[in-house]
Amino acid sequence: MAVGVFSGGMLRIPHLEKLLGSAVMPSRLGKLFHPVTAVAGWGRKPTSLHARRYAQRHGLPYLAVEDGFLRSVGLGSQEPPLSVVVDDLGIYYDATRPSRLEALIPRSLSDEESVRTHELIAAWRAGRVSKYNSLREYVGDLPQRYVLVVDQTYGDAAIEYGLAGADSFQRMLQAALEEHPDCTVLVKVHPDVFAGKKRGYFDVAALSAMPRVQVLAVDAHPVRLLESAQAVYVVTSQMGFEALLWGRPVRVFGMPFYAGWGLTQDALAAPSRRETVKLEQLVFAALVAYPRYIDPETGERCEAETLLAHIALQRRMRSRFLAIVYAAGFSPYKKPIVRDYLQGSEVRFLRRPQDVPPGSVLALWGRQERVGHDVRLLQLEDGFLRSVGLGADLIRPVSWVMDGRGMYFDATSPSDLEVLLQNEEFGEGLCARAKQLRERIVSAGLTKYNVGATHWQRPTEAGTVILVPGQVETDASIAYGAPGIRRNIDLLRTVREANPDAYVLYKPHPDVLAKLRAQGQGEAEALRWCDEVVTDAAMGELLQQVDAVHVLTSLAGFEALLRGKLVTCHGQPFYAGWGLTTDVVPVTRRTRQLTLDELVAGVLIRYPVYLSRVTNRYTSPERVLDELRAWRDRDTGVRWWSPFYRWIRGVLAKVH
Repeated sequence: MAVGVFSGGMLRIPHLEKLLGSAVMPSRLGKLFHPVTAVAGWGRKPTSLHARRYAQRHGLPYLAVEDGFLRSVGLGSQEPPLSVVVDDLGIYYDATRPSRLEALIPRSLSDEESVRTHELIAAWRAGRVSKYNSLREYVGDLPQRYVLVVDQTYGDAAIEYGLAGADSFQRMLQAALEEHPDCTVLVKVHPDVFAGKKRGYFDVAALSAMPRVQVLAVDAHPVRLLESAQAVYVVTSQMGFEALLWGRPVRVFGMPFYAGWGLTQDALAAPSRRETVKLEQLVFAALVAYPRYIDPETGERCEAETLLAHIALQRRMRSRFLAIVYAAGFSPYKKPIVRDYLQGSEVRFLRRPQDVPPGSVLALWGRQERVGHDVRLLQLEDGFLRSVGLGADLIRPVSWVMDGRGMYFDATSPSDLEVLLQNEEFGEGLCARAKQLRERIVSAGLTKYNVGATHWQRPTEAGTVILVPGQVETDASIAYGAPGIRRNIDLLRTVREANPDAYVLYKPHPDVLAKLRAQGQGEAEALRWCDEVVTDAAMGELLQQVDAVHVLTSLAGFEALLRGKLVTCHGQPFYAGWGLTTDVVPVTRRTRQLTLDELVAGVLIRYPVYLSRVTNRYTSPERVLDELRAWRDRDTGVRWWSPFYRWIRGVLAKVH
């Protein structure tokens, strides 16, 4: 079974075969040279005319393909659709003939389908999503009471096929003024119309001169406009459907797919094919039964809820900061990564932090001193599930943390993570999610860097086995999180003296082993104070075989907690002080007792920011685990430039 496609634009849609549910046969020179069971084209647009005529001549079904009602983050000109509709009867915006959507809407729903639809509406509202989702919400002042009137671009095919015309917009405006004399009439005009790039159906100058009419011509996400309106007036715009999802009264002056079902107040008589239905029937048909969705992270077909959750995450993460964020002190290598992690904001790089304008957000790497009282500081660092390979080898990270108070490794003052762990109420659902995440990490043997190729075998004669992970002694985590012992060799000696009969392992830091960072003072004498120095063993596998771990501030202590090991902290890492570790130097500010899953929820779910290597969009820690595991299984994490880069760094270290 194959579907013939004549449109080059359609053929460029990723995963087109999965969306169509069959193999795709491209045309050559306007002809199909292999048998097909149907022909697909883009809706009823002029560009699909050849495909429609070919299907008619050869007695084949024509499949009208269009964007779905929950399409993507970016606009159609920016990225391909993540949802399409495929209609074998007509197309949803053509009221002159039946469509598959029109046939689906009257179908009675089961109890399960009704519950699902109500949950989907709630998720739509909670995620504040729309068809397109790249824009920020409108932040200007809105009238206290207003009705929203929606303009459309001139020549939109949905207007002609929706039994409307230019006069429909004038009747709509007049009705809005007459039917709501106590409200401002807020007219949403397309920004390109206001800028003179496109035509709309309203004369903007004439609108601006009318009493009680306010023109809104900014590029803004429509949700805030819809949820606060007393009523929404449309001709055929999808904003009418979205207004129904928000529970707004909708007045319609054309015949879009959602009109004529008794859910809207219609200026036109409905086609006899349409009958009175419930809102959940319309929503189920339009968002579940009619469209087809692609999971952008897996490339597989998915349900509406999966794509909605993905897009809702993008909206939430992209709106965290101001539209413009300044950044200073980043290398050319890191600048594109900063832009990716701050997608949704325009990043402007400065030479010096002091050049940031007052009232701005300034992104800096690591722990930084305050620039000024009127500057919001955003301190960036690698996350706790980072990559396959070392950051010092320029391996791109899959997670960062962004802290506005301090930094998680700085125990001298609270960080966003510490405040979260001290105050957050972790619900049962979040803790259950954290438990599953923790178990998956342990099962997969994943850690921060996921390096190490050899296998370590626990000695059969060993009693208690203690692991001491080494650290880079010049790191900020030592300077700001280790008020007592600060040298690896001193930690190792302390552990040996306190545990003379234990089998003590020492594992130098991977950056030190790779000669990217200097060895600690006296670290070459590690074998005086331990039974074995382990170099290339994978940390995840090593932790499974030991009984206890002693650290200064190393993340290995947290990774050991995930695996149920006893952890003693000789410094003050972020995971100490919550009742899960033995703390030699307690952090007195941390007074709360946490369960392991509460700690995991805060550290791995609520605090970091994750980016998918597949989509370069925000993602979940669960998805990052899948990507890290696949990455590790096929890749050593070493790049061709690593030896050369390491040699250059070594030369520079000797010079300085």
